[in-house]
Amino acid sequence: MATQETSLKKSSPTLLQQVQALARTQEGVLLIITIISVLVLATQTDKFLTVKNLLNQGRLMTEIGLLALPMTYIIITGGIDLSVGSVVGLSAIMLGYSWHNLGLPLGVAIAVALGVGVLAGFLNGLIITMFRVPPLITTLATLAFYRGLAEGIAQARSVTGYPEWFYALGQRETLGVPNQLFFLIIGIIISAIILSRTTFGRSLYAIGNNELAARFSGIPVNRNKLLIYTFSGLMSGFAGYVLVSRVSTTRSDMGSGWELDAIAAVVLGGTSIFGGSGSILGTTIGLVLIQLLKNGLALSGVTGDATIVVIGSVLILSTLVNSLIQRRLHGV
Repeated sequence: MATQETSLKKSSPTLLQQVQALARTQEGVLLIITIISVLVLATQTDKFLTVKNLLNQGRLMTEIGLLALPMTYIIITGGIDLSVGSVVGLSAIMLGYSWHNLGLPLGVAIAVALGVGVLAGFLNGLIITMFRVPPLITTLATLAFYRGLAEGIAQARSVTGYPEWFYALGQRETLGVPNQLFFLIIGIIISAIILSRTTFGRSLYAIGNNELAARFSGIPVNRNKLLIYTFSGLMSGFAGYVLVSRVSTTRSDMGSGWELDAIAAVVLGGTSIFGGSGSILGTTIGLVLIQLLKNGLALSGVTGDATIVVIGSVLILSTLVNSLIQRRLHGV
């Protein structure tokens, strides 16, 4: 009995060993950088590390977070989706247009917005899988196409005056927590489970590592790619709905540049731009770090240009640290 207890103690990792193992991962490095950044920013202003401010930042980062979840899937397969910001804008415009101009009930208009997002994502996936057009070229083209549609439909006019219940998602709280933050948390949990605990999720890693080998292994590569790009469109449509509910109006420039924010969160979280590796946990930490840096620097009086420089520096630093760790682990 004593021998068994001794062997169990030897085999069980100590707390120090667990911390060292965590520090060897991109998620661990990023978590350490996040903690250090929060502590430093908290010393600059007493408004930063308050419950009210942190919850408000959760409200503001929800839309980008919704885009970053499917973006993680896509980048793991070695793809990219540059059109998500334009899909947000198009979905938002279609929500307001369907309700205000076409006279549809607001609930139906919301469904139209989500449907437009799904259709846009499906079109991206169809072009990539059926016509073998590289994702970068496809989504760069649809970025301009969807934005042009939004501007053409909007005609430089915005839609306001939504009924009070419409603002429940974007502006109200439950138990002191912004309502949209609950949807983001649920999305994070479900996306993480699918990616790490299902055959579909593991197949995305296989596609990213070697697409040809994945095809020969019987993995339905085209179907899975079509699903994740359609999923990206759905989440973009939902982000458009959340955004309109939060800001109370629709404009054709909504979501402009958001694709870069979503990609930055994913890459900062350790997902390889070449595919084959990544996690929802890393993306979540990257998302939180970027939002807290933006907020903390703004509260400290740092200008917008300097904020971009700081965030870029953190992105470079975390990437370099992770590269050094991986080289040591693999003896390169």
